[in-house]
Amino acid sequence: MASVYDFSVKDIHGKEQKLERYKDKVMLIVNVASKCGFTPQYKGLEALYEKMHDRGLEVLGFPCNQFGSQEPGTEKEIESFCELNYGVTFPLYGKIDVNGSNAAPLYKHLKKEKPGLLGSEAIKWNFTKFLVDRKGHIVERYAPNVEPQAIAADIEKLL
Repeated sequence: MASVYDFSVKDIHGKEQKLERYKDKVMLIVNVASKCGFTPQYKGLEALYEKMHDRGLEVLGFPCNQFGSQEPGTEKEIESFCELNYGVTFPLYGKIDVNGSNAAPLYKHLKKEKPGLLGSEAIKWNFTKFLVDRKGHIVERYAPNVEPQAIAADIEKLL
């Protein structure tokens, strides 16, 4: 069975990164957008990262423009927006598709391993969150409306 560590993704600067670099870390993987009703969750994601990063939490943000064109900017614009408006210091990655034939292989894996409500694999909207344990296995999937602080106890159990 594949794990999250078997995938490579491009960071926000276009550099290929192997996710095995996060081996033995707890990961919260989130598809994000700058012009979404859930965009203020960046603040909560950053708070989790600041509070728990030293204990092994990594938050990974994957910009996605598939939902209402809510992430129209370039990677440089996205990075600047996140830093200026939310003080984001957690890793951001290149813009990806999470659904459809062009979905990133990482997201195909996440959706297959942890389907959503009623077994649906499709990502419904931006800020869908996947919690991954230290072994690279997907533990939980959270709907976009679940605030980051509501996930804190689940993360604590894995740290």
